Amino acid sequence: MIDPWASTSVDYDKLVNQFGIQKISDMISEIKDPQRLMKRGVVFGHREFDEINKLINKNEDFAVVTGMMPSGQMHIGHKMVVDQLIWYQDKGAMLSLPIADLESYAARDMSFDKARKIAVEEYLTNWIALGLDLERDNVNVYLQSENKLLQDLEFKASRKTNFNQLKAIYGFDESTNMAHMQAPLMQVADILLPQIEEFGGPKKVVVPVGIDQDPHIRLTRDIAHRLSEELGFISPASTYHRFLTGLTGDKMSSSKPSTAIYLNEDPETAAKKVKTAKTGGRESLKEQEELGGEVDKCVIYEMLVYHLIDDDEEIEKIREECLSGQLRCGDCKVRTSELMREYFEDLKDKQIEASEIAETLL
Repeated sequence: MIDPWASTSVDYDKLVNQFGIQKISDMISEIKDPQRLMKRGVVFGHREFDEINKLINKNEDFAVVTGMMPSGQMHIGHKMVVDQLIWYQDKGAMLSLPIADLESYAARDMSFDKARKIAVEEYLTNWIALGLDLERDNVNVYLQSENKLLQDLEFKASRKTNFNQLKAIYGFDESTNMAHMQAPLMQVADILLPQIEEFGGPKKVVVPVGIDQDPHIRLTRDIAHRLSEELGFISPASTYHRFLTGLTGDKMSSSKPSTAIYLNEDPETAAKKVKTAKTGGRESLKEQEELGGEVDKCVIYEMLVYHLIDDDEEIEKIREECLSGQLRCGDCKVRTSELMREYFEDLKDKQIEASEIAETLL
């Protein structure tokens, strides 16, 4: 069972096999100008992305849904979702971006005022600073608690499921509060909202998520099928990305400062944090030269792959030099730290202007 609210270690291959997720690598040659994370295997799996790809190639309508549960600071691991949204926006997608304040209230006991503040100051500001255009006509940003259309749709969705199904998917039991049980149904409504008449009617939707969110996708696909006769809904597609490993080697988490580089940190702090990150280096320099580094266990290498180097050939060169023992971890760390500093210096300038725009969106 996958728990969408808990940070756990993930066996990606096992989950792909267990839940019938298809590999992006099997269709990457069919995608025109694939997003960088797709090419590098960070976005590794999908459900029906082939249908989204056909719509992109035909310049036909589709929507992308991804949201935020405003419960803490945004860290650099969250950037990969924004990078995907920018790619989809460039392909002509409608963006539907829910702020899950009802979920944060139910699962994290977060007040609605605090959730709105976090959404504006952390998420919306950084999404804009990272390059997402939230002022276009085909972008819908909203608070769950203030969206009547969403709440009406959630009520209709709730008629198409029962406690036993939610228990089977999420592990709910008699001690689970009713608001927490309702939160997944609100996410179902979030994902299906672009298909209602007010947004142009039924259309294919894709949801880029981490594998921990797949329970919501499976529930939504099932309910969409049950609502198809009444509302004409189409089952949503989804893509799945790997988590960025935290600085300590565990999952990067907003609630664990030692694991994360927060997007609101100053450039010097971000650069220093890079130097604390776990590498894939061997016990000694001699062993490193003889056996090479363990690049797939290296947090520094992940940062370069996910965020800091756009050139695929350069990434491959770094990988080869690490595996051959030619590249020393210390040298790689120093360079990555400087790249992170430069990135954050640029980001800080953009955050100032972005914050003014973010305040007008809610």
